[in-house]
Amino acid sequence: MDTDGDGRVSLAEYQAWMSYAFDGMDRDGDGVLAPWEQPGGRGRTITRAEHLARLADRFHRQDADGDGFLDARELAAPPR
Repeated sequence: MDTDGDGRVSLAEYQAWMSYAFDGMDRDGDGVLAPWEQPGGRGRTITRAEHLARLADRFHRQDADGDGFLDARELAAPPR
């Protein structure tokens, strides 16, 4: 996840790492998960922008010290 090796994870690194499932399900590569691309073939349409916004929200909740990065302690902590 820490692609630059600085010992902490930025929002961009977190979003890139956590988007592997979205990218794998987006079979037509249009940046939108249609219901037919999702498990069970149903669900509401999800755009890549919505997906990234959800990840940003999770990231900021996990960033306990508010420094804009996740360290090993914050990554290992239970979801907030």
